[in-house]
Amino acid sequence: MTGRHLVLLSGGLDSTVCAALASRAGEAPPLAVTFDYGQRHRLEVERAAAVAAHYGAEQLVVALDATAWGGSALTDPAIPVPDGGPGPGVPATYVPARNIIFLSVALGVAEARGLDGVYIGVNAIDYSGYPDCRPEFLDAFRRVAEVGQQRGVEGSPVEIRAPLVDLAKHEIVRLGVEMDAPLSLTWSCYQPTPGPLPCGVCDSCRLRVAGFEAAGVADPALATR
Repeated sequence: MTGRHLVLLSGGLDSTVCAALASRAGEAPPLAVTFDYGQRHRLEVERAAAVAAHYGAEQLVVALDATAWGGSALTDPAIPVPDGGPGPGVPATYVPARNIIFLSVALGVAEARGLDGVYIGVNAIDYSGYPDCRPEFLDAFRRVAEVGQQRGVEGSPVEIRAPLVDLAKHEIVRLGVEMDAPLSLTWSCYQPTPGPLPCGVCDSCRLRVAGFEAAGVADPALATR
């Protein structure tokens, strides 16, 4: 898909690999859209800025206070971040309506800027407990883009691309290495410690560690701390 694209860039591993893909696919650097939504791990906003700079991409930071409605361990300090490893059901780190809001804003920005595609790093394999990371969710939003925007009703909807949706974490790591993505800049921890290192025990840290181990790759983000 040629043209210019938008990437939802959190500063994490998955979105950074998406930024690499969007950068290679487009005719110009992608527009990086980052949400500062009151997440306790907002260090990722700084990492997203570093990744955007790496690709020479403009970064648009959208401020949103999701703490106002709460309901997630990522936005409410009274809810503990799970550290027992991913289990069945929807985890406490699910943020109600987060990807609905993110994609809505992304589609609006893409249409306003004349961009052709939106890249989102959702992953159904490792995060199957999140309802807004599933292929069914993405297909529904593609339909929204077709019927709810001027571009859509005129026959050229903004394309929603989720290139990692069917990949396991180790496959994402390998793809990132193959794409020479700046994995050393990324941040995945949901529960930052006072120092520069991730906690190592939250579910996101566990998935990252397992992914790098299964890929047979040393995590460059740890080597630089």
